[in-house]
Amino acid sequence: MAKTTKSTLEAAKKSLQGFEAKQNVLDHRVKVRARDNRLAVIITAAVVLFASASQYVYFNFGPGVPLTACINFTQTPIPTVGGEKSPVQIPDAAISECRDWTGTMIVNKASLGITLHGKLAPQAVANFVQLANIDGFYTGISCHRLTTSGIYVLQCGDPDGDGSGGPGYSFGPLENTPKATGDEAPTYKKGWLAMARQSNGANTMGSQFFIVYDDSKIPNDAAGGYTVFGEVTSGLAGLDPIIKAGTKDGSGDGKPKVKTNISTITLK
Repeated sequence: MAKTTKSTLEAAKKSLQGFEAKQNVLDHRVKVRARDNRLAVIITAAVVLFASASQYVYFNFGPGVPLTACINFTQTPIPTVGGEKSPVQIPDAAISECRDWTGTMIVNKASLGITLHGKLAPQAVANFVQLANIDGFYTGISCHRLTTSGIYVLQCGDPDGDGSGGPGYSFGPLENTPKATGDEAPTYKKGWLAMARQSNGANTMGSQFFIVYDDSKIPNDAAGGYTVFGEVTSGLAGLDPIIKAGTKDGSGDGKPKVKTNISTITLK
């Protein structure tokens, strides 16, 4: 009976040891699995976060930005001649790439650093980039108008030099126009670049633009204001010799007394 009891105890002891061993292995596996699960969750979260960040950067700052992301208007129809599309066509607003363009504009001896805002004025910027970078339209073109009383702008971009010329087409709509405050006319800030147009004509912009050399309150007309498509970021004081000389006829609005031409415009 004693031997039987002893054998039974030893068998129970061995069984317990086996159970504990198996339990230790099981506990270890559970801990490893939990650790692996936590690691998997961390890795998955990191991958998702990275993918989301990559998508955000790609589609908001990188080459993934759709070329028409900022265009929310209907472009002016391409002009026709005799029922056929004119060989001189309105530049596609997508040329703006909905981004800022930086570069230099040389006016007489002044080197003006400029920035164009493609996101704010895609059609006007596309037009300017096409004429300046691709067509070389502005090379050697004159600045034909200077205003020195109440409104302070130097107007350029007319191939005819008298305010009547353009690129062979006109376009709209108005974009990024300053807002009026109460009964006051909108303020066009010193250094701004804005498109010139005919009175009361929103779709009459072409190649002519003006440089605001001092803060100016310019009243809206029936069409609205004037498209602000960029700004002079440096070198504006280089225009002082032209401005201080005034107009050819001594009036507050006329042809500059100093012959004024754009040598080159480069943008990237």
